[in-house]
Amino acid sequence: MGSRDLDEHLDELPNLRRLVVTGTRVRQVRGIYPTLTYPSHTTIITGQYPREHGIVNNTKRQSQRPSPDWYWYQRDVQVPTLYDLVRQQHQKTAAFLWPVTAGSRISYNLAEIFPNRIWTNQVLVSLKASSPAFLLRMNQKYGHLRRGIQQPELDNFITACAVDTLTHKRPQLTLIHLVDMDSMRHRYGVRSDEAMAALKRLDERVGQLIDATIAAGTFGETNFAILGDHYQINVDHMIHLNQAFADRGWLTPTKEGTVKPDWHVWAKSCDGCTYVYTRNFADTKRLHDLLTQTEGVERVLTGQEAADRGADPTCQWLVEAQAGYYFTDETHRPAVVEAVDPASLGQPDRYHGVHGYDPDKPGYTTTLVLAGPAIKGGHTIEHADLIDEAPTFAKLLGVTFPEPLPGHALLEAFK
Repeated sequence: MGSRDLDEHLDELPNLRRLVVTGTRVRQVRGIYPTLTYPSHTTIITGQYPREHGIVNNTKRQSQRPSPDWYWYQRDVQVPTLYDLVRQQHQKTAAFLWPVTAGSRISYNLAEIFPNRIWTNQVLVSLKASSPAFLLRMNQKYGHLRRGIQQPELDNFITACAVDTLTHKRPQLTLIHLVDMDSMRHRYGVRSDEAMAALKRLDERVGQLIDATIAAGTFGETNFAILGDHYQINVDHMIHLNQAFADRGWLTPTKEGTVKPDWHVWAKSCDGCTYVYTRNFADTKRLHDLLTQTEGVERVLTGQEAADRGADPTCQWLVEAQAGYYFTDETHRPAVVEAVDPASLGQPDRYHGVHGYDPDKPGYTTTLVLAGPAIKGGHTIEHADLIDEAPTFAKLLGVTFPEPLPGHALLEAFK
């Protein structure tokens, strides 16, 4: 969700409008770098930048795997989380497809994970990653709503599970990750009819969640936070830096399009930007010249500059794409820069809209709506950062992070 969604469509979204009118809207929220789902969601519940919390990308550095593992498991998070602070107060927590919570101690958890090995399946990995009895019960009651991971059916299932849990379990903290609009923007484009229809479906789901707290008798003590983790930008060209590195002998491609482990230079995509890692490689000027001269590249940051921006401190370079371009990890492509074939949209790594860019790209902010008994009504805050959200939520929940955070609680939103 971008700030533009509410700036232009609030009158079409009655449930979100209700929360905006009765609460506080932070109109523009600046994301973290890279503006990807897993790093962003981890920042939202830790208050730290990726360089500190450890989730520097969606997927791990596995050059030989055509489908790398995602950062599914909480064990990869290197700092305290909001849900663990709430649990330490002996309060119940719940999470529905919230990234990087697999294997956590959340009371009621449906983890976001998928089978990435031929010897397993969705049922087994989900049972291991989630709260097993809770998952089985929810699937028994609402599994008929789901059609694999297809949208909008998956979000219908998740919303039904969340409504049930809010009604009957009444957790102190509930985290819900709805993916419908993100998937439609990837496939059809940021302002497509499909994306706008998904925005209206999201509003309907928010209404169902509000109604669940009314049914549970907890509405009067519930603070709602409706937020985006990032926005998206339309694209029509791909940049395959690993193809350029293969052409120069800096890595060895495989026939599957992956990279053998003896690489000296390797690009690891974050879609709108990419990390470039080096190993036993001295010709950094030639590499830098190649990066800066590649079509579609907007900027090349050093590893130190990347770390200063909160990204992975172990990269050699962080390369930012121009709007309209995005990076892949692929080799065996006909060219380093390639137009996206519209017929390929919906296949892996083929998109109409992506994110992962520098959060300071123009028109790229997300937004936040707060509403509830602790929040001022009819109030607007013009600007905040994603790192400000965790300290704000900690104040709402009455918990304290053990270490100082780089952001600050949005006290202006509180009564």
